[in-house]
Amino acid sequence: MTDFLSVKGKVVIITGAADGLGKAIAECYSENGMKVIISDVNVEKGMQTVVELQNQGGYVEFFAADVSKEEQVRELIDFAIITYGRLDGIVNNAGISAQNRPIHEFSLEEYEHLMSINLKGAFLGMKYGIETILKSKSPSGFVVNIASMAGIEGNSAMGTYVASKHGVVGLTKTAALDYAKYNITVNAICPGTFRTSIWGGASEEVIQQYASIFSPNGRLGDPKEVGYLALFLASDLARYISGAVIPIDAGSGVGKVTPVKWEHPEILE
Repeated sequence: MTDFLSVKGKVVIITGAADGLGKAIAECYSENGMKVIISDVNVEKGMQTVVELQNQGGYVEFFAADVSKEEQVRELIDFAIITYGRLDGIVNNAGISAQNRPIHEFSLEEYEHLMSINLKGAFLGMKYGIETILKSKSPSGFVVNIASMAGIEGNSAMGTYVASKHGVVGLTKTAALDYAKYNITVNAICPGTFRTSIWGGASEEVIQQYASIFSPNGRLGDPKEVGYLALFLASDLARYISGAVIPIDAGSGVGKVTPVKWEHPEILE
């Protein structure tokens, strides 16, 4: 098998999919024939995304849910069953960031709020999602957790966020072992710096400055690049991949770039 036909008809939930990386994953899944439930707390943007994909012929529905609320996550899972009759996969993408500051300056309330979405939300999605994938007797179930490069390396002034994403990575590795014999793969994607709405109204000049700092290849990632990786992990091409924690960051996490002058730059001419 050398294509993505294996994903066609698979039912998947994607949390935090109204915009950004979640939307890009939804687009890739829908374009390849998957039946998608988009979930988000932003109803307006979520519905806009659904309409866009439905107009392109996709099987896409929306359900508003706050992933930090257990009952809402259960209702989201129930909606998928009511709508499509089964569940084959879940992408736990919903998450929030925090202001950069040293750990002692975070309040307990700020810590608990961030953890309730980034870590508890992923846990609830996995708990009820995997339970339903098992009940659906999916022959090729999958879980994709969207962590972060902050899930595999430290980052100053980002203690709470880093802790939450390290937790997501830990859940991923453990669940991969728990459900391997039930043919459910569980993997984490760790994005670096991407071109999403998080940049707001920043000028292209500012964006390029940041790209030159954070990305060895000098550009920000395209959200669709995360979408394509998530599509691969949902396909039968990736059935022997589980427990993987996959950076998608142009190599920024593997070490520092030391600028040097080449002795023979003429090879580029």
